[in-house]
Amino acid sequence: MSQEWSEWLDFDKAHVDSVPEAAGVYLMHASMKVMHIGGSENIRKSLQQLLTDPCASKAKRFHYMQTSSYASVAEELLRDFKEKHQGKSPSCMEQK
Repeated sequence: MSQEWSEWLDFDKAHVDSVPEAAGVYLMHASMKVMHIGGSENIRKSLQQLLTDPCASKAKRFHYMQTSSYASVAEELLRDFKEKHQGKSPSCMEQK
């Protein structure tokens, strides 16, 4: 099964509610800056929770990919991000 990213969607309740309740990873951005990289067993539920997060809720767009190996894929995405940004995490993940 080839894993493909969804198109970029507006980060709002209507679009988040259209995401499948499935395992996967997601990436969120505002002004072309990645703010959050995550993965979970239920990407819709995780994104719904982020709608109320003080930092992540400022994201404008997101996309996702369904994958059962979400933990390792999210870890790899985060590692790639840090390599390109002098070891820094996405802005909404720095405090964690």
